[in-house]
Amino acid sequence: MAFKVVVSNKAETYQVEVEDTKALNGLVIGDVFDGGIVGLDGYTLKITGGSDKNGFTMKKDVSGTRRIKSLLTGGTGYHPKADGVKRRKTVRGNTIADDIVQINSVVVKQGSKTISEILGANEEEEE
Repeated sequence: MAFKVVVSNKAETYQVEVEDTKALNGLVIGDVFDGGIVGLDGYTLKITGGSDKNGFTMKKDVSGTRRIKSLLTGGTGYHPKADGVKRRKTVRGNTIADDIVQINSVVVKQGSKTISEILGANEEEEE
């Protein structure tokens, strides 16, 4: 199963599909990895979150790849409309596994080319 890696660079966001899932399996939210894995040579990316195949968000303070029902007061996975409101919501652990579909990341170190140049070159090759 392919991952969709969402790369945010300041005000711009790009989506890249990655077929090689073994390179990203086992990484945790907050880990830094080489952008060459997703086709962005020279870039360094940091994982900030993601979601699984059923749409449950990854939460940084839940260890492992498991899915749990947690009592949330706010933050990732739940945004209450009033102060003091709690709700039990299902969230996914912080480790990337085969069940994860989308991985969110930010650019830590830029490469020599811009992301749009790299991805634009890939689109022309496919056509």
